[in-house]
Amino acid sequence: MFARLAARLKNYRSHQRTVSLLSQMEDRQLQDIGLVRGDIESVVRNGRLHF
Repeated sequence: MFARLAARLKNYRSHQRTVSLLSQMEDRQLQDIGLVRGDIESVVRNGRLHF
């Protein structure tokens, strides 16, 4: 049970760190990697966008 909780906490922290890093990027930088600011949370949570 503790291991599962620790894994969830690790995933949460990784998610938050990734969202933070992407949010700090300029719109042009996000565009270069195929993102818009409004997609950050979804992409981090669900993986890449599918076109």
